[in-house]
Amino acid sequence: MALADISMILARHDGRPGALLPILHDVQHEFGHVAREWVPVIADALNLSRAEVHGVISFYHDFRNVPATKPLIKLCRAEACQARGVEALLPQFENDDRIEVETVYCLGLCASGPAAMVGERVFARLDKRSAARLIEDVA
Repeated sequence: MALADISMILARHDGRPGALLPILHDVQHEFGHVAREWVPVIADALNLSRAEVHGVISFYHDFRNVPATKPLIKLCRAEACQARGVEALLPQFENDDRIEVETVYCLGLCASGPAAMVGERVFARLDKRSAARLIEDVA
């Protein structure tokens, strides 16, 4: 990853008020993480301190400072998904070492839970069989 790639993302947001979060999302989407060495570049472009940029990155759980080593499944464990049985599926996800599971709280599918997200795709009404298929498809 060249800093030129980060510069292209910064250029797309040049002059945009409140550009930090959109920039971080674009960097995360493009590279799978926001590397520590990119923080000063982003901070300088936005006239922010490194601490401010780092604070935002560390506050939001979606941002990673290293790339994921395994496919990532975000599993909703909010109250609605709990009521619909996500806790019974949890061992199935956590005991498979081919994937990384991240707990999230609400994917916006409260009436269709349990729900999970892989990349930009959302999966609803998970049960043991569909969870196993999902794991197989991404692993």
